[in-house]
Amino acid sequence: MSSNKAETQTYKVVQTEPNFEIRFYPAVTMATITSSAKSYKELGNSGFRKLAAYIFGGNEAKRQISMTTPVHMDINDTASSMSFVMPLEFNKDNLPKPNDSNVEIKTTTDEYVAVITFGGFASDKKIKFYQDKLETELRRNSISYYGNFRFLGYNPPYQLFGRKNEVIVNVDRDPS
Repeated sequence: MSSNKAETQTYKVVQTEPNFEIRFYPAVTMATITSSAKSYKELGNSGFRKLAAYIFGGNEAKRQISMTTPVHMDINDTASSMSFVMPLEFNKDNLPKPNDSNVEIKTTTDEYVAVITFGGFASDKKIKFYQDKLETELRRNSISYYGNFRFLGYNPPYQLFGRKNEVIVNVDRDPS
């Protein structure tokens, strides 16, 4: 997978601040695994293999599905998850059934999120640092947020330079 050739999840920037932005993400279909993992490394290793197997033909149709960006990770103390965004041509009704019962096909809802971007290789320490930084910025700007902070990774592990990562969290936003 080359990050500059992969389909990227669409969004619209609705507010730009010096250290973060607010985006609107329309609903998408995702392949998701849930895990008891409590760290980026633990979830990344186990989750990626299962989801990659699904898109590389581990499904009832033995169909290959293109890799997209970003990979979504929700890492927390109760139940963590990793999700691959499915290409726009797919929805819950036309995706092949996964061979692995741990892979679930879900459709998200439209959402507004605050986003902070950082480069380099991600780690639990970096993710926590940018989560704290985003939380501070939201409080400073009197923007209310809810749910877990999530991690978005855009690059394959072999890409050494020009890496892009994000931490996001849902925000309250009046769509009018």
